[in-house]
Amino acid sequence: MPEAPPPQPLTGLLLSGGGARAAYQVGVLEAIAQLRRLCGQARGPNPFPIIAGTSAGAINGAALACGADHFERAVRRIARAWSHAHAGQIYRADSLGVMQSGARWLTLLSLGWALARWQRTRPHSLLNNAPLEQLLCRLVPLVRLPMLIRQGHLRALAITASSYSSGEHVTFFEAGTNVPIWTRSQRKAARDRITPEHLLASSAIPFIFPAQAVDIEGHTEYFGDGSMRQSAPLAPAIHLGAERILVVGAGRMHEPADEAPPTPTYPTLAQIAGHALSNIFLDALSVDVERAQRINQTLSLIPPEVRARSSLRPVELLVIAPSQRLDAVAARHVTDLPVTVRTLLGALGVTSNAQDVRGAALASYLLFEQGYTRELMALGRADAFARRADVCRFFGWDDPGTPIP
Repeated sequence: MPEAPPPQPLTGLLLSGGGARAAYQVGVLEAIAQLRRLCGQARGPNPFPIIAGTSAGAINGAALACGADHFERAVRRIARAWSHAHAGQIYRADSLGVMQSGARWLTLLSLGWALARWQRTRPHSLLNNAPLEQLLCRLVPLVRLPMLIRQGHLRALAITASSYSSGEHVTFFEAGTNVPIWTRSQRKAARDRITPEHLLASSAIPFIFPAQAVDIEGHTEYFGDGSMRQSAPLAPAIHLGAERILVVGAGRMHEPADEAPPTPTYPTLAQIAGHALSNIFLDALSVDVERAQRINQTLSLIPPEVRARSSLRPVELLVIAPSQRLDAVAARHVTDLPVTVRTLLGALGVTSNAQDVRGAALASYLLFEQGYTRELMALGRADAFARRADVCRFFGWDDPGTPIP
């Protein structure tokens, strides 16, 4: 009787934050689904039993988790939503909505000392993301998660947010009872039923979107984007048991260097804000991936019997990140934004000049318009197909070499 094949290692998917940049992740998932089908694995189990997401990556991850019993159908559904995206689905882009949030916010910046005494003049954010909650209810059927976990299609979904109230970085996760809770310095896990409030909290870009109230451990705290103060983005997937992780980034790691020399002019508010958001969304992931790779290399030098006595274990990583600068892609699409939003961002220094890459950095996170999202999805597919051999090796798929249609 032939021996049974060895069990496959638990595979995790890590989707980072990045606002509208997360459309790139959907293109990567489309390519994974297509390669899976070409390799004859379409009827196999869910390739990602562990899913961890932050910010917009949390929304993509939750939508994928809710379709864990039919991976390809879930990917098609997410791709359809992103390919028909427009800003009004995410935040109020009408004149009244922008005036009630953004215009008042900018006014408060200039006259704040005189106006702050009246509580009603204190807007919570630059933009009002109330439409996003309605989109989440349609796109992410979270009520399916307990059933999918019971049936074995999904092991765990983790959503990370940052508490303005306590200063802690919290990973909310829904999983079976056999998954333990963990606590580390300034970050902890909380077992919970994932709700739209958790997704709104994780994706509440600082200053741009309002903080979200979430009940935790018997009290209410206000949370913002999970990318803030995120020192170990890989940690949730590892704690949940992932032995190998596909990491899909939203910039920086594989982008070409900026060819233009630094400008001698004073930076605009848009440039400063874009620089700050890039630090929040992109830098920690690069550092954590490098740290994990160093740990893997160190462990490979230790004898197996000694390694077994250590709490450290190797984790196989496959990282797919944009091969083009997404700021430059955004600069070509700034004019796609509604006039009201373009005017608001123009007050901060975002221009319609397709060559103004640095000024477009802020817009790259807010450009929920289909011209931009479709270009990012196409880039994600191309980058993943370029790593075809690595993808098939990572999953252990036999690649027949069938050309991509």
